Amino acid sequence: MDDLQLLMAWSEPLIRAAQVLLIVLLAWLVQRIVTRGITRLGTRYPQLPPELMLPLRGLLRWMILGSAFMLVLERFGVSAEVLWTALTGFAAVAAVAFFAIWSVLSNMFCAVLIFSLGPFRMGDKVEVIESADKPGVKGRVIAINLFYTTLEDLSEDNAGAMVQVPNSLFFQKAVRRWR
Repeated sequence: MDDLQLLMAWSEPLIRAAQVLLIVLLAWLVQRIVTRGITRLGTRYPQLPPELMLPLRGLLRWMILGSAFMLVLERFGVSAEVLWTALTGFAAVAAVAFFAIWSVLSNMFCAVLIFSLGPFRMGDKVEVIESADKPGVKGRVIAINLFYTTLEDLSEDNAGAMVQVPNSLFFQKAVRRWR
């Protein structure tokens, strides 16, 4: 009787482990077959660009592995609906956060470009041109940091005033420079 109870106690975890092992093995096998098929397709039809085959192979591989992961989690009692809801919620929050800090990241990246490419230097006179008929911001560069470049305004109306121009603006508009 004790052997029967022990077998009953261990049967469910052993069956679950066998199912997980089978899912992983089948996913690996399907992934290998699909990868090999795409490679053969690329060699059989050389007019198909390799730039298309490599991402296609990677995309299908990740889809197969993701599906297998979802099936394994389903075997452990995690609801696919709950997991999908959590994943899409996380993706939405990440997208909103990325969108919210995009201008900050853009200014920081443009600062790196200003420092490395040197489109202007400290002491240069620059003008950010708005359009052909409107004058833009014009001044002498007195400071460059990660978010903005500070110009000393050289116009007659605001002589000596400090103007802070976001670094990304120097890559979105035409810029005149005088040394």
